[in-house]
Amino acid sequence: MKAAVVREFGHPPSYGEFDDPLVRPGETVVSASASAVTPLAIGRASGTHYSSDTKPPFVPGVDGVGTTPDGRRVYFSFIRPPYGSLAERVPVRAGFMAPVPDGLNDASAAAAAISGMSCWVPLTRRARVVSGESVLVNGATGAAGRMAVQVAKHLGAQRVIATGRNEAKLRALTELGADVVVPLGDLGDPFRETIRREAAESKVGVVLDYLWGRSAEVLVDILGGPDGPRGTSLVRFVHIGSMMGPTASIPGAKLRSSGLEILGTGLGSTPNPEIVVAIGEFLGACAASHFRVDADVHPLSEVGTLWTPAVDDKRVVFSIP
Repeated sequence: MKAAVVREFGHPPSYGEFDDPLVRPGETVVSASASAVTPLAIGRASGTHYSSDTKPPFVPGVDGVGTTPDGRRVYFSFIRPPYGSLAERVPVRAGFMAPVPDGLNDASAAAAAISGMSCWVPLTRRARVVSGESVLVNGATGAAGRMAVQVAKHLGAQRVIATGRNEAKLRALTELGADVVVPLGDLGDPFRETIRREAAESKVGVVLDYLWGRSAEVLVDILGGPDGPRGTSLVRFVHIGSMMGPTASIPGAKLRSSGLEILGTGLGSTPNPEIVVAIGEFLGACAASHFRVDADVHPLSEVGTLWTPAVDDKRVVFSIP
């Protein structure tokens, strides 16, 4: 079958032939139609992600959209190695497929799924946002952050506060539902004062953090401690990504003396079948609420030259075959 193939770590996958999957009991062979390039897909294909456990040669891609032998259009994930989603045929275990709603085309569903998972799971499973609370999205100008703004609003957040480094992209988030945008700048006094005020007045209950590093340290310093703007009110700080750095120095006293909690979300923090259920819920909401999804679609044969998560802020999606 035609597929993208990782033949050596450190090099983009190439387009070529790969053996058809031999079906095991409990598996369905899905005819794939679209799969997105995400940071997770790149990390696993390069062997650098913490969940990477496959040696070359293998087919990359962590999820996609396709059709089952009985004609159902489905989202699928958690594929048995050495197979991945960037191939004509993909073996998928029972319980790792979710229906794709009619109002969402294949490319949009593939482009949105991982971004949606990154915010839908923490907001509905990990932090469990409740009515009357507000959500702070730290690092909201990327594809996942933009989706998080829309999802938080959809789930009933009272207000959505978005931070980011690119001020032009940050201002554009008001069109997606952000009530307040706050430039990260140098994380100095203006940033601190704005976040402290918004946290108190807007009743921030959840922080979705795509950046970590120094920005997480500053936010914990603002929100935690006995003089934190939310006091003993429960604030769930959810670590999602590390675009600003892989580590953050967090004083324990900031947690002991306030209602601030730090959680993580990602592979391993929620059971895999539950993640697929959550993505199915998200795709339903995506179609019903017409979330904005920006996809840049290319044929799979171009995988060797377009192995990147985004082009002009649009998620790269490969059509298959």
